[in-house]
Amino acid sequence: MPLFERMREDINSILERDPAARSKLEILTCYPGLWAVWYHRVSHALWRAKLRLLARMLSQAARFLTGVDIHPGALIGRRLFIDHATGVVIGETAIVGSDVTLYQGVTLGGTGKGHGKRHPTLCDNVFVGNNANILGNITVGANSRVGAGSVVLSDVPPNSTVVGVPAHIVYRNGERVLITDPHDIKDPLSDALIALAARVDGLELRLGAPEPCAEPFAAEEADRTAYREELDRESYFVSMGEGI
Repeated sequence: MPLFERMREDINSILERDPAARSKLEILTCYPGLWAVWYHRVSHALWRAKLRLLARMLSQAARFLTGVDIHPGALIGRRLFIDHATGVVIGETAIVGSDVTLYQGVTLGGTGKGHGKRHPTLCDNVFVGNNANILGNITVGANSRVGAGSVVLSDVPPNSTVVGVPAHIVYRNGERVLITDPHDIKDPLSDALIALAARVDGLELRLGAPEPCAEPFAAEEADRTAYREELDRESYFVSMGEGI
């Protein structure tokens, strides 16, 4: 696609996706996330031409001007929208598909000092909330959402919404995913609580307690069930992924 057509496409995509954008002129002059994408296209071309130092110098200048740090080796698709821009980091081997939206503070980073593919891949139409961290050589499937502040350490299936530290799936294919086993959250603290609850049950049995707790976190699960039923009754107010 010719250069100016690509630039026009970028501006139009922001105008469609950001309700705060009032005009093309405003987008052109006041959106550092757009400038960062354009800077990256030039630095990436230099990177592919083996002018690595010059590419890195240009990316650092772009970082100073826009607050966005995109390594020139990263592969960026069409119509990337970096909203508010500040603090976004995209690593060298990251791959970002088309029509992706990133909010401020997002990191597409690595988890160590290894070589090769060490940064994440975001497929088309992925939405990443502010201050989310997606780390390692993992893939976030198409049309998925990552909630604000989440830490994603494993692959995310397409058409999913993930939240939490570490992130776990709460929606998939438009349906809510209910977590009844704390192990599904993959939180070390959950393992400790489960072991503690089992230990308490064993002690109650040894002491002859009349009726030990048959299921850890039964009261908490009942509260969650009641809360979900309330949300279902108010489904007109709460929609999938809204507010993330």
